[in-house]
Amino acid sequence: MAPARETSAEPLPLEGAKVVDLSRLLPGPWCSQTLGDLGADVIKIEQPEIGDYSRFNPPFYREGGVYFNSVNRNKRSIALDLKRDEDRQIAIDLMREADIVVESYRLGVTEKLGIDYASLSKINPGVIYCSVTGFGSDGPFAQVPGHDLSIQGAAGILDLGPKGETPAMPGFQAADYAGATQATIAVLAAYIQRLRTGRGRHLDVALYDSLLNLSNIALTGAKARMVGFSGKPELEVWGTNPRYAIYPTRDGRAVTVCLLETRTWERFCHVIGRPDLIYEESLADRHTSHGDRAVVFREVIGGLCLAEDRDALVARMVAADIPICPVYSPDEALVSREAKGRDVVRLADHPVDGPIPYIRDPLNRAGLADPHRRMAPGLGEHGDEIRAELGRARQTTAGSRGARA
Repeated sequence: MAPARETSAEPLPLEGAKVVDLSRLLPGPWCSQTLGDLGADVIKIEQPEIGDYSRFNPPFYREGGVYFNSVNRNKRSIALDLKRDEDRQIAIDLMREADIVVESYRLGVTEKLGIDYASLSKINPGVIYCSVTGFGSDGPFAQVPGHDLSIQGAAGILDLGPKGETPAMPGFQAADYAGATQATIAVLAAYIQRLRTGRGRHLDVALYDSLLNLSNIALTGAKARMVGFSGKPELEVWGTNPRYAIYPTRDGRAVTVCLLETRTWERFCHVIGRPDLIYEESLADRHTSHGDRAVVFREVIGGLCLAEDRDALVARMVAADIPICPVYSPDEALVSREAKGRDVVRLADHPVDGPIPYIRDPLNRAGLADPHRRMAPGLGEHGDEIRAELGRARQTTAGSRGARA
């Protein structure tokens, strides 16, 4: 097992880097949280009395929101009203010293406030300025608010299921996390480039672009049809492949069945005593519905699953190296044997809410991240210390100017 970050004396990769986070809700805050996990000093600028809107998203601990705490660790908060000249100047002074700025405002807002990249780069030419947008800064949907559901629909991802049915609501914010991930990659790449060139840059990271980029395999059929080919058979047949599906078990739970590979299918057939189901198949058969055999395959697999309770079936199959795995509820997932075995969920002592769980940054195992350094901040919690630091920085700058004079 890789050593835990807490035992490592090596500095984190972004120690010494300064980040100003102007973003709210999910994509931008997840990006800046990751930068904080990697060692950066992240200052979160929030609207006075309101703060990041995610502070109001249920459910809640004793006082704090679970959502907010999940994407805002390793940050310090200062409350500034950017419509007030004095507060806006504090924000500009913070960004003057920043290595990285992350923002998610609607188009045109940063220009009105005078905190856009064009304005900021004049006083901080090395700044890496990341704008996280919904549909990008141009294009026909540029002014549309970038909600995850809107973007999944426009990207064609919601319509990948059975045809003729209204698409189901997604259970995961795929567009938000796609944009957050791409924004993090973009910032880190620009930071590495700046180490060589000394120059900053503006990054326009759209959730729409990011989701399409991560969905290129899911869209293989559409890409083939786009240039005149049939696109058939589809690589993923979305539930019609009986060997790659979800089945209910005897106790009212469910398992995932992933028997795509010929070798795995043959081993499964021998384990359940049905070698007659083995047939001469090619690699191209893996992602098909298996034609006329589909009905029999589904009956056999479905009957097996309904004959056993979930955990007993999973234990028997995993012991035989067969990938039939449990479908956990969210509550089960956080306390499962798998989560405990990988040590991915821990408790931290929050000063107000008491022990609360956090999911460890996966880079922690490589010694590159430390998600446990600072809990998510209260609104404006660090305003006094940030102002004091800024005052000292101003005095240092004024002193150096006087010395040069």
